[in-house]
Amino acid sequence: MSRNQKKSGPTRSIGYDRLKIEDASQGTAENALVPKRERAFLIGICKPGEDLSAAQDHLDELAMLAETAGADIVDRELVKLRQIDPALYLGKGKTAEIASYVAEFNADLVVIDEDPAPAQTRNLERELKTRVVDRSGLILDIFARRAQTREAKTQVELAQLKYMLPRLSGAWTHLERQRGGIGMRGPGETQIETDRRLIRTRIRKLEEELSDIERQHRTQRAKRQEVFRFSLAGYTNVGKSTLMNVLTSAGVYEENLLFATLDSTTRMLPIGQGIRAVLSDTVGFIRKLPPGLVASFRSTLDEIREADCIVHVVDIASVTYLEQMETVQKILTEMGLSEVPVIEVFNKMDALDDPSVLRWVKEHKPEAVLVSAKSGEGLESLRERMRMIMEAGKLTLEVELDAANGKLWQELYKLGEVLATETIGDKVTLQVRLSRVDAGRLGLVDRAKPDPWRRGGND
Repeated sequence: MSRNQKKSGPTRSIGYDRLKIEDASQGTAENALVPKRERAFLIGICKPGEDLSAAQDHLDELAMLAETAGADIVDRELVKLRQIDPALYLGKGKTAEIASYVAEFNADLVVIDEDPAPAQTRNLERELKTRVVDRSGLILDIFARRAQTREAKTQVELAQLKYMLPRLSGAWTHLERQRGGIGMRGPGETQIETDRRLIRTRIRKLEEELSDIERQHRTQRAKRQEVFRFSLAGYTNVGKSTLMNVLTSAGVYEENLLFATLDSTTRMLPIGQGIRAVLSDTVGFIRKLPPGLVASFRSTLDEIREADCIVHVVDIASVTYLEQMETVQKILTEMGLSEVPVIEVFNKMDALDDPSVLRWVKEHKPEAVLVSAKSGEGLESLRERMRMIMEAGKLTLEVELDAANGKLWQELYKLGEVLATETIGDKVTLQVRLSRVDAGRLGLVDRAKPDPWRRGGND
């Protein structure tokens, strides 16, 4: 074949073939069902004004997503668009060209690195004579495969149903009548409306279930108010789970795969004698993360929202590490977390081949921490940075106590900075600033005023 081919990836349970499998224990052969691999043709998109090399990197990432979903990549095409065609997205000529490639390679599906409108997707499927999966659909499929817990499965199903709802139109067109008007309502339209009602009912039920899960999480987080909270954030497959394991011995599943873990995990973080802190691992981000997925994973992402400090993990060995950093920062800003303190951690030093990257980091990110979660290099520097962050973070509290309560009075003056005192009768009100850890030890966290450190203060 003359076109560049790229085949890899595990199997996926889409179809099945019958194979003879030898039973070693009994010496007999029996029929068994094994997953059939889907043959995927990939389409990358270079939009007007977009850099061609960046579009190629995006196509490489799409290939990783397809492989993670279990497809065999038979070929790939990078399409440079002058404008987006309103009917076919790609344009009639390019669609016809790709249709010939799809037929040549006998592809089972076409995966496009964009999210065309539902009508455009249906038109492409008709012209290409095969299924078309957009980027959001592919990511949702991966999330569905990765979901293990009740919470993750509920979140993914909710996102899938919201994705599916606007794409129902046309699913029953073979039952529709050709003419409209009163009395000419076709059974196809009735079936679509029935499906929509069923989906909306299911969406409401799933949202109620997630609300119950969120309440449970809020209760759990409330019990952690007395400790300092770090939360890992970063692009998918940058090594967050590996870093979580080496810092906390959490035993989180780790694998060189996109979205290897979906559930949040929180563990105590041992970073110094007498210092109480927790570290949370959350789902990884990715470019063009489906909005419905972000909304559905709200309870999981709340671990980041509730963090006193975000540990932004970056894969320094990736050729697109700068774009990945930008993507994560954009999502954090959209979540309203742009002012939360951040420790930038450049991971996978052991896999870095280009020394110019290290020079760039030292020049542009002097406060960043360079580590290798795999080899352990730089981890003590990271722990030291975490300790410094905790010491810098302060709460401002108003504490009312009896004048005779000398023990608490002494502790407040010893551990914190007393800003003002007011005596009324036998009661004394102190305005005091002290660390969250010390406030937690004294049981005073619930008396805290809005914390400037949590939103940008660093005094």
